[in-house]
Amino acid sequence: MSELEAEKTLDFIRTRIQEDQQSGKNDGKVCTRFPPEPNGYLHLGHAKSICLNFGIAQEFGGLCNLRLDDTNPVAEKTEYAEAIQDDLRWLGFDWEDRFFHASDYFDQLHSWAVQLIKAGKAFVCDLSFEEMKAHRGNLIEPGKNSPFRERMVEENLELFEQMRLGEFPDGTKTLRAKIDMSSPNLNLRDPVIYRIIHQEHPKTGDKWKIYPSYDFAHGQSDSLEGITHSLCTLEFEHHRPLYDWLCQNLGIHHPQQIEFARLNLNYTVMSKRKMLRLVEEGRVNGWDDPRMPTLQGMRRRGYTSKSIRDFCEKVGVAKRENVIEVELLEHCLRHDLNLCSPRRLGVLDPLKVTISNYPEDKSETVDAVNNPEDPDAGTRPVPFSKQLYVDRNDFMEDPPKKYFRMSPGREVRLKYAYYVTCTEVVKDEEGNITELICEYDPESRGGGTADGRRVKGTIQWVDASTAQPCEVRLYDRLFNKPDPEKVEDGGDFTDNLNPDSLEIIHHALVEPSVTEISIGQAFQLERVGYFCLDSDKAEDGKKVLNRTVAMRDSWAKINK
Repeated sequence: MSELEAEKTLDFIRTRIQEDQQSGKNDGKVCTRFPPEPNGYLHLGHAKSICLNFGIAQEFGGLCNLRLDDTNPVAEKTEYAEAIQDDLRWLGFDWEDRFFHASDYFDQLHSWAVQLIKAGKAFVCDLSFEEMKAHRGNLIEPGKNSPFRERMVEENLELFEQMRLGEFPDGTKTLRAKIDMSSPNLNLRDPVIYRIIHQEHPKTGDKWKIYPSYDFAHGQSDSLEGITHSLCTLEFEHHRPLYDWLCQNLGIHHPQQIEFARLNLNYTVMSKRKMLRLVEEGRVNGWDDPRMPTLQGMRRRGYTSKSIRDFCEKVGVAKRENVIEVELLEHCLRHDLNLCSPRRLGVLDPLKVTISNYPEDKSETVDAVNNPEDPDAGTRPVPFSKQLYVDRNDFMEDPPKKYFRMSPGREVRLKYAYYVTCTEVVKDEEGNITELICEYDPESRGGGTADGRRVKGTIQWVDASTAQPCEVRLYDRLFNKPDPEKVEDGGDFTDNLNPDSLEIIHHALVEPSVTEISIGQAFQLERVGYFCLDSDKAEDGKKVLNRTVAMRDSWAKINK
């Protein structure tokens, strides 16, 4: 890593790693890992850990492993494991051939458990989980020893073998480390390191009837893989003494655990358990619902991997918990989309326009800029003819002062095309506006006139004969409060769900080239917002556009 890079990226984790390298610790090697449990889909909080672990390995000339913590077969699915790998690749990270599972080490972990039993540092306990909780004590009172704590080594070995063979029902026995029931750290009060689970494992099948706890598998898996720096979120800070105790008492390679603050985002929940509830209760349409903070949902909504990486870099790493404003995420997204997304024309609420002085049998194309931020993006032809559609929001029959869009007698520019003036408003029997009759200036093509006049209003439009109908889904924030978990007595975080988080527009129209854009690729409907083509289709077969983000933050004005 160059001095310039170090200066730009130095934080307390990188400082520690730099010091370790300079002192020759671990022979100067750096090896990190990303160890998700395959019991749900990755979310934005995981992205921070992914970027940190893979980023540090890259910066310091090291390696980063991907390891699935598959120690609980009850909650794990192959579907989740495959999605994790897919999400990491989409974010732009590669673990090469270093893809591991905690289950790869089950035999060794079992041997180490036996080693602890033989050393008198682990015992088989018959207490139920409720009884263990009662024995555990609290932050003020010490715990009480299990009545089974002093079992002889031979008995513990025999019982543990019977547990392995599946001779006891779930929950009837556990293997616990023998540490200190009076420790001020509750994690050291004889923690469970193995429990009985009669459940087929996605990878090992029915070989095992006992499974290691996360605390027992995590540090030892790190050790087996030669991890040098085990980066964890702050909730594992109090687990670090147990991590250290196990490595020391097993006499194995001892990685350094370093904790950092997790990513907390307002208007969002970052708990897989709560996300699972939203899915199972039908409050969202699956893990990949575009309102969800899962990487699958964000991808479907049109987020770019670069915007998420940029966001994680701006958030940085801290030692204290804090809440990041979602506006920063949306800023990173808009910045990236502005630079990379093609522009297209579309109207969400079509209002018919007939240009009275345009020839009946004439049609043409006008050149539209694909992206003004990218000089190499070029232009595209957009059809234009006598009948068009504009957005109903761009017309006002009796406008206020400083209204620069379309109104009777006011000249506006149809973007990339001509100047037009509304000469007549057509209404139905109920007084609803159904059509605008306009005249155009044939000399104003492309936005200029011979007399040099300019207009202040420019509006988007589509050609009536070639416009493509589509369904548009306007996604907004899933929760209507900055802290969704702050509820009244007896309330629930779901009470803060935003009832307007999804609005469906069934009869939008877009220019023909929109249908050629690939699924998931974000583009800008000019003056409307950023969208992407969804993998889903509407009930009537029309293509679906998901709004990725509005052109500007509409919530800022609401919150004022």
